[in-house]
Amino acid sequence: MFKFFAYLNRMKYIKRWSLMRSVREENIMEHSQQVAVIAHALGLIRNKFFGGTLDIEKIVLYAQYHEVGEVITGDLPTPIKYFNPEINAAYKDLEKIACGRITEMLPETLKEEYKQYILPDTSSAEYAVVKYADRLAAYLKCVEEVKAGNSEFKKARASILSELKNTGAEEVEYYLKEFAPAFELTLDELD
Repeated sequence: MFKFFAYLNRMKYIKRWSLMRSVREENIMEHSQQVAVIAHALGLIRNKFFGGTLDIEKIVLYAQYHEVGEVITGDLPTPIKYFNPEINAAYKDLEKIACGRITEMLPETLKEEYKQYILPDTSSAEYAVVKYADRLAAYLKCVEEVKAGNSEFKKARASILSELKNTGAEEVEYYLKEFAPAFELTLDELD
């Protein structure tokens, strides 16, 4: 079991955005925590404002573990990951194998409890919310970088924002309208 948690601890060493120069480095552990916070908000928004019946605990745990496979595979940059369907499918298969390998490190009595979140039901509404949260986290990273003067993220920012606006998900629209603008503000402007 100690190997399982030692592997998860490695998430803090795997950097995100490896192809783009970042003003602030981000690792997978930080990214996963941010996605969990955003996914939690999205789930609550859907349930409270739009009549949803999502399992909030499942959403948060899916989000917390959504990058576990990258402990073994590393982070493959988006332009490569989505270059063509074959590469994307192969990478998803590789991540699934990595997640399975990490899950196998657990004692039998805990394996199924973790496995349901590390290898989630990708057809569920809860998983869809986590995917939205992951894209929102990418968008907010772009906002942060552009705000800090890093123009390398301008095109990605516009592209991801367009993608988010086209999801048709009411909780995403609400988040973009009510929460995302605050990320454009300085610390003094937040007061």
